[in-house]
This record gives sequence, structure tokens and C-alpha cells, in this order.
Amino acid sequence: MSSSRVSLTQYLVEQQRLHGHIPSQLRLLIEVVARACKRIAISVNKGALGDVLGTAGSENVQGEVQKKLDIIANEVLIEANEWGGHLAAMASEEMEGIYVVPNRFPQGEYLLMFDPLDGSSNIDVNVSIGTIFSVLKKPEGSQGVSEDDFHQPGTAQVAAGYCVYGPQTTLVLTVGDGVAMFTLDREQGSWVLTADDVRVPEDTKEFAINMSNMRHWDEPVKRYIDECLAGEEGPRGKNFNMRWIASMVADVHRILTRGGIFMYPWDKREPNKAGKLRLMYEANPMAFLIEQAGGAATNGRERIMGLTPTKLHERVAVVLGSKNEVERVTRYHLEAKS
Repeated sequence: MSSSRVSLTQYLVEQQRLHGHIPSQLRLLIEVVARACKRIAISVNKGALGDVLGTAGSENVQGEVQKKLDIIANEVLIEANEWGGHLAAMASEEMEGIYVVPNRFPQGEYLLMFDPLDGSSNIDVNVSIGTIFSVLKKPEGSQGVSEDDFHQPGTAQVAAGYCVYGPQTTLVLTVGDGVAMFTLDREQGSWVLTADDVRVPEDTKEFAINMSNMRHWDEPVKRYIDECLAGEEGPRGKNFNMRWIASMVADVHRILTRGGIFMYPWDKREPNKAGKLRLMYEANPMAFLIEQAGGAATNGRERIMGLTPTKLHERVAVVLGSKNEVERVTRYHLEAKS
């Protein structure tokens, strides 16, 4: 599809017409999420002028200090006033339980999960942050909505994406047929298709990881990073650059744009936790996007999208990006285990 002033709605209608796997209810749901992201972008852009910086003096369900924008973004998504009859319930990284949508219509068909504002540590320093979302179909035959309805593997996602609030506001989306990027035209208030059929190079010379945690890493991670740092004289025979923004949306956006590998591995600081990132709100939607762009995503041993969550706020280790590098890190973990 030509990217010449193609709107988000036009793109979705075309996907619906050509491939038939986007029901109109799903298209409407994605459009509502995109509108909510526009509202969040306005609050983010105002910064100190909108009194949205700093902490809110509260903690979320994970025990993390909430920023004012965390709460604002969560409320924008909860209160989006045009959910209609297509959404049954939502779950957010910022809320303990699910939120059942009060519907005047027959029970909605879809479940929405989101991280309303990823990269909160960057809010006050004007570095890119974002919103991540994932859409599941409500299991057929289930009466009402329960938390168990959300416990589906990533392979069950029907749509996923994120919005990055940076120098440009960009919406990145997959409906299971590749990855498309839309840029917000601030004057017109519309999402314009600016990249289609996004592909992640299979090889890379860039890695993203928090090096300050090196002493806590498991041996396979140390092995991989040591090889990268050895450069041309080492076993990899090439020099690597390190990138780390501390905002998953920004790091993944860079990888989707030019390749790379992102790692947030299990480490020894909290050995009883499988990882730091949330499976349903962060890892699954990002894994869906990366795989649709030709990359790979594992927890170091298994494909992330093959994992079945057992609770809303389940955590997971994450290794995603350029396929050959992710497969190498995964192989190192499996070799260490055997």
C-alpha cells in the first residue's frame, strides 16, 4: 500500500477488505485506542505547562511510585467514551484487577490490555516514553468477564501496538499481517501511514541492556555481552555499539527502525521472579510486533508468545530483536541448562 497520505482508518479498511481478518468491531477498537493515544500525547507535550510532571504520591499494584502522567494516561484509556459494544473488559499495568466495560449493547467481543505510560523514569527529563497495548478475543461461550479470560498466550493476540511520544508521535501497529507505522499530523490531528511492511534486519551490531546490572546476570548473558564487547578481535569478529534508553517503547522502536537486540534478562537480584517486564502488557505485544517484522522474541529459553500467563501481572525475562542475535542468546541459555 502506498504511504502517500493514507490514514489509519483507510489502512484498517483496506486490511479488512483485502484480508478479511479485521472485523469492523476490531477496527473501531483500534481507532478508539489511537484517539486515546492522541489525548495522552497532548498531555505529554504540555509537560510542566500542564502540571503533569513529577510523582503522584501513590504506588501502583507493583509497589512502584506512580508519576502524575501514569495516572492521567491510565484514566484516558479507561474513560475513552466511544468503546461502544465491541470491548468487554480491560486490564492495565497500573490496576490490580480487570475493569469490566459498562456496556449498553450486547457483551463486547474483545479484551484490551495496556501499559498506559511505559518509561516513566524518563517523563521528567523529556526523553521518549510510550503507550503499549494488546488485544485478545474474549473466549467464546464464557458468560460475563473474568480474569481467567485474559490468561491467553501471546499467539492469541489479534492486534498489538504502541505509541511513542518523542520528537514525532508515532503509532506502530500489527493486526497479524506485518507491521505499519503511523505519524501523528499535529495540525490535522490525523494518523498518517509513514512506513509499511516494517522489517527487522536479521543481523545487527547494536545491543540494548542495562550494563549496571552486569554483576547480577546469569552466565549465558555475560557470555553474550562479553563477546560483543570483545569487538573485532573477539569471537564475533565485529564491533558492537550499546544503546539503552530505559524506555522499552523507545528501545523497541529503534530496533524496528534499524535493527538491534533488546535484553531485560532474569538476574540474581530477585531470583524468585522470572523477570522484570510484564508478560501481558509489555512482552507479548512487543513480541507480536517484532515477530511480524521478521525478528524473534524469547525469555532466554522459550518463545515469549508461546507462554500461557497464570496471573494478570506475571513477569518474564525478555530477549527480542534481530533474529540471529536472539537465537544466539537463546542457544547460550539452552546450552548452559543442558
